[in-house]
Amino acid sequence: MNTPETAQPTFEARRLSKVYPTAAGDVIALDELDLEIYRGEMIILLGPSGSGKSTLVNILGGLDRPTSGEVLFKGARLTAFDDAALTRYRRVNIGFVFQFYNLIPSLSARENVALVTEIAPEPLSPEDALHLVGLEDRMDHFPAQLSGGEQQRVAVARAVAKQPAVLLCDEPTGALDAKTGIRVLEAIELINRELGTTSIVITHNASIAGMADRVISMASGRVKSIEANAHKVAASTLSW
Repeated sequence: MNTPETAQPTFEARRLSKVYPTAAGDVIALDELDLEIYRGEMIILLGPSGSGKSTLVNILGGLDRPTSGEVLFKGARLTAFDDAALTRYRRVNIGFVFQFYNLIPSLSARENVALVTEIAPEPLSPEDALHLVGLEDRMDHFPAQLSGGEQQRVAVARAVAKQPAVLLCDEPTGALDAKTGIRVLEAIELINRELGTTSIVITHNASIAGMADRVISMASGRVKSIEANAHKVAASTLSW
């Protein structure tokens, strides 16, 4: 990965705020946040529940809009996109992985991944995507025949099969034990390295931080700290 001094920003967030009105008063999810994320980075986004991590990622992914402020994606003003443009942006540029796998039970692993490749402009084949996550021998198995970790790796394969510029992962190991979670992180790590996909992983688990290029810690809707790892560690060496 290029250093921030030489790389082009994938995302630039400027005075980004998100406020949710409630009967008890406004809830501030993001509070004039400023942030840059660079092409090809592996970012670990840390923070307690309610710190704004998921809100930030949902805005970067075009699933939500800020109350104020702006986000640039490769120089384009994402926050000015209309709904149709946001749909195209998500379809072409963003891969999502969530804590729960959201696979279709009646479809095989190959068929679950093919759902994405059919709508992407320049996709990997389902077979190549599943090979990337180490499931070349499980392509024709249905979700009920797969372990939780294997199902999550199918979800990762589905997210990257369209070759997105950005992979957004919201607690991808949250429902998994450590051994299984590390296999999922190894898949995300490989995709970041081999495809150059800018990758952002939300987690509560600080033990994962060592695999990042930069660790961004959030609190109360703001960036609390940003730490660069001078020496990244392989996901396979992590433990918790």
